[in-house]
Amino acid sequence: MTRDDATADAVSGPGGTPPGPSPVRPGFSAGSAEAGAPAADPRDGAVDRLSPGDVTLPPELAKAARTLFGDRLDLAAAYAELLATDGVVRGLIGPREAPRIWERHVLNCAAMAERIPEGASVLDVGSGAGLPGLVLAIARPDLTVTLIEPLARRTAFLIEAVQHLGLTKMVRVFRGRAEEAATGSADRPPLSGEIVTSRAVAPLDRLAGWCLPLVVAGGRLVALKGASAAEEIAEHGEAVARLGGGEPELHRCGVGVIEPPATVIEVVRERVVGPARKKAPAKRSRGGRRGGRGRDR
Repeated sequence: MTRDDATADAVSGPGGTPPGPSPVRPGFSAGSAEAGAPAADPRDGAVDRLSPGDVTLPPELAKAARTLFGDRLDLAAAYAELLATDGVVRGLIGPREAPRIWERHVLNCAAMAERIPEGASVLDVGSGAGLPGLVLAIARPDLTVTLIEPLARRTAFLIEAVQHLGLTKMVRVFRGRAEEAATGSADRPPLSGEIVTSRAVAPLDRLAGWCLPLVVAGGRLVALKGASAAEEIAEHGEAVARLGGGEPELHRCGVGVIEPPATVIEVVRERVVGPARKKAPAKRSRGGRRGGRGRDR
C-alpha cells in the first residue's frame, strides 16, 4: 500500500458528501465552534493524545518541508500538532497516523500547490480535518480557500484550526454537502471556484459529479489520488465527459522533493451540464384503456 492509498483508511470516514440530508441547514460557520458539535470525551486523550514532541518534523523530511512551505514552515508545524492532538482526540485522524503526520498527510497535500495558479480561489470538497485545503492555505498565502464539510464535529475542528492558525482572512468554512454548496439557497448564492480540490473522497465518477458543478468554466478539479489513479481515469473517463469535464489527466507533484511524489488527477470543466431531464409520461390515446377497463360502456 502506498502512502496515498492509505489516506482513506487514515482519515476517519469519508470526508466528502455522504448520502442523505445534511444535519442542519447548510451555510458558513462562524465562531469558535458550532452549536450541537459533540464535545471531545476527556477520557479519549488519556490514550490517544500526543505531545508536540511526538510530531516534530523528522530530520529526513526537513528539506522537503522547507521547500514546500518556505517561511511558513512554523505555521505548518502548528497545524501538524493540531492534527496529532485534537485531530486524534476528535476522531479525525487515526491514532496510528499521528507519528506519520508529515509523511502521509501534510507534505503530499502541500505538493499539490504546484498545480494551482497564483491567486486562485479554491474550494476543498470533503475537507475533513483540512486536507488538503488548510495545507494549501498555509503553503500558499496568495490563495483564498473555502473548506466544504457536512459533519458538525469536523467543521467545529476546522473553525478552531483556522482561528488558531490566524487564517481567518483567507479561509472560510462551509458546513454542507457539495451539492448544497453548488445550488445555493434563498439567502446564499451558489459557491464556485477556479480550483476544486479533494482527497480520499470518492471514485472519479462520483467525485466529478459532486465537484464539477462547483468549478467555473475553464477551471479545474484537482484530486489527490493513490496508485489506482490511472485505472480510475480509464474506467471513468466517459462518465466525466458526460458531466462536462475534459479528458482526465494524471500528474505527479513534488517530483524530486518528496518520495514518492503525490499523484493527482486533473479535470478541466469544459462545459456546463444541467441536471438530467425527466421524460414526460406518455399520453394515452382517446380510445385507450385505463386500469384494464374500457372507457365506454
